[in-house]
Amino acid sequence: VVCYQSDRDELRRRVIQWLEAEIIPDGWFSKGSNYSEVLDKYFKAISIDDGDSRLDSTEFLKFVEQNETAVNITTYMDQETNKLLRGLCVDALIELSDENADWKLSFNEFLKCLSPSFNPPEKKCALEDETYEDGAETEVECNRCVCACGNWVCTAMTCEGKNDKVPAQRQRPNEDLTEEELARYVQELQKHQETAEKTKRTSTKEM
Repeated sequence: VVCYQSDRDELRRRVIQWLEAEIIPDGWFSKGSNYSEVLDKYFKAISIDDGDSRLDSTEFLKFVEQNETAVNITTYMDQETNKLLRGLCVDALIELSDENADWKLSFNEFLKCLSPSFNPPEKKCALEDETYEDGAETEVECNRCVCACGNWVCTAMTCEGKNDKVPAQRQRPNEDLTEEELARYVQELQKHQETAEKTKRTSTKEM
């Protein structure tokens, strides 16, 4: 499962639509609330979870899941897969305006991310001095890598085909990778997958 730019932008469009519907114009005797005040209300309510006044991906996901329309992005038949896609697209949204690369959004970063006037840039992936469009695929030995939101996302199968495919950890965008580096990256993922499998087996034995 990967979140392509079209998935990310569709989720963003739906969230903005929902927030815009909550704007209250000023009345004769009452002050309404504008777009940034609506965002501020949600930001304060959600970012107090861990008291750091910054929105991490879990908190952002919780915020998105408050709205039926935003949640119902059904790219896949399976609910679980859609839930996973939603989480990946939330990561991609955070990456859009996360200026200090800490995977958390301050209020200003959050405001920029969901500003109706902000046009998310088209991100490409780099490999061996070439750039690839969103959705482009390449192979590293028996593993498949796909370009999604400026990151290479690769499967992590051992090349005898023993392991299941797992989603990759994300590469930071704009890293000009060589094929050798991408191959090393896939090897790291395989190690990570093997460790996870061992841990799973050990904990099953303990039960």
